[in-house]
Amino acid sequence: MDLSKIISISGMSGLFKIIAQGKGGLIVESLADKKRMPVHASSKVSVLDNISMYLSSGDNIPVADVLKKMYDKQAGAQGPDSKSSDSELVKYFTEVLPDYDKEKVHTSDIRKSILWYNLLQKTDVFTKEPETKKEDTSILGEDGAKKPDHNFVHENHGKHLNSSANVGKKTIGVRKTGVA
Repeated sequence: MDLSKIISISGMSGLFKIIAQGKGGLIVESLADKKRMPVHASSKVSVLDNISMYLSSGDNIPVADVLKKMYDKQAGAQGPDSKSSDSELVKYFTEVLPDYDKEKVHTSDIRKSILWYNLLQKTDVFTKEPETKKEDTSILGEDGAKKPDHNFVHENHGKHLNSSANVGKKTIGVRKTGVA
């Protein structure tokens, strides 16, 4: 389960997938209705990979692990409605994560995690296999070492790194005007 591209935006309900990044902010797509919108750099954005919940032992558990426990409990089915009563949500969450810190994890946090689970359950986040990089063995040399990907001519290799060439020289800034 890869949550590195899934974000929560403060002041907006739901979860969003990062589509692109520009100099002014992000372009995101809502997981609920697939609408795209810009998110400015001044908005408070939280990546789901970086969010965790408190445990009574003093440790933290990543929200990805909590969502995976909900997925296992529900056997891949939709979870309870996030608009249910507080007592029902706390009872359900206690079954999923019995050792959560009841003082630090509020009902609103439980409600939000159940809402996130239900949104992510509609997508293929839980069933998608993590991508692994395959090592290309076609460019290995006779000795088994990886050959470089380039075919540079090595006659000038390292001349620009001559450490004694420009040591101690101070250049004066010259403004190029375009006139030769």
